[in-house]
Amino acid sequence: MNMGILKRVAGVAGIATAIAVVGASPAFAASGTVHTDSGAALTVRATPSASGSAVGSIADGTAVTISCQTNGSTVDGKYGTSDIWDKVGNGYVSDAYVYTGSDGRVAPDCAGSTLTCSTAGTGDPNTCAEAVTKAKSRIHTGDLDSYEGWCDRINAQNYGWSASGSETAYVHWTQIPASFKHPGDYQVPAGGLAFFKSSGAGHTMISIGGGKFLSNDINGYGSYTETTIAQIKSKWGQTYLGWSQPWFKVNH
Repeated sequence: MNMGILKRVAGVAGIATAIAVVGASPAFAASGTVHTDSGAALTVRATPSASGSAVGSIADGTAVTISCQTNGSTVDGKYGTSDIWDKVGNGYVSDAYVYTGSDGRVAPDCAGSTLTCSTAGTGDPNTCAEAVTKAKSRIHTGDLDSYEGWCDRINAQNYGWSASGSETAYVHWTQIPASFKHPGDYQVPAGGLAFFKSSGAGHTMISIGGGKFLSNDINGYGSYTETTIAQIKSKWGQTYLGWSQPWFKVNH
């Protein structure tokens, strides 16, 4: 059963009443109620990841205040599969175990609160904001040969280059200096480049903020559409590596 059905069922049953926040970009904190499958307490993590260190726990049925939300590791929980994590107190809990009345976000975005996209030291012709604008202008659902399989080149074009200078997306990741990379970090600011590893060339895509990205091929070969890290992982079985500032081999 998908998360939408589960949360609607929970709402009908009167499990909890959430404070709904109007608008695509919530401006206020929200509330939710913790519900686990087994009735056990929900672990609070230091980071938005199932492997993050435990900093506390919340009893099943407890009402919580969600100060902000971000993307992290994907979790299968009572309310389906989700990569959304809720900031509660001094840590994070998976939204897959919190009834909020919505499958999407209901609180402000935690992502990029301390890190932002920057072209400093990259030599990129376009700024991060200009690259995001360029990427959005290229959205399409048709099958264009120039988009099919060319994820790394597409990112480079958004930043004003004709090519990335790297053989594949995964090779690109290995070539980026450590100072520009953020391994395992799901909080990707707009303009940041997310990278994945597979048995083949891997994958990369540009963030447009709020946990959303633009990627080729994921919603049809040769297309360029909105997606998430979770969709790339689940649909293609790729391993998320992290994100980087827009550094391209072509200029180094």
